[in-house]
Amino acid sequence: MKRLGLQGARRGKVIRTTVPDKASPCPLDRVNRQFKADRANQLWVSDCTYVSTWQGWQYVAFVIDVYARRIVGWRVSSSMRTDSVLDALEQALYDRQPDQNKLIHHSDRGSQYVSILTPSASPKLA
Repeated sequence: MKRLGLQGARRGKVIRTTVPDKASPCPLDRVNRQFKADRANQLWVSDCTYVSTWQGWQYVAFVIDVYARRIVGWRVSSSMRTDSVLDALEQALYDRQPDQNKLIHHSDRGSQYVSILTPSASPKLA
């Protein structure tokens, strides 16, 4: 589309979901924009997006296995918080049970991915 000068239709207000904090430390980019894998559970990529619904905006965090080209973990939330992206990753880890020493998990540098979830901010279990 870019090569042809085409763009998708945009309606309504644009919401910026990735706001990097250049002052905070970030992990190194271990894939150098080379999103290729030779086997399952070698490289997972994560992102979040938003969807307009009748109830308002919903945020979707997801984890994709690059080799399989399928979503292996996901979470929908009414707010864009760190625990949503962690829940998506935990679902993928539980379902796929990869060798964690051979798995690279890549995400953008959005605040949900580089923030720290403190015990006081995590949900209380009843």
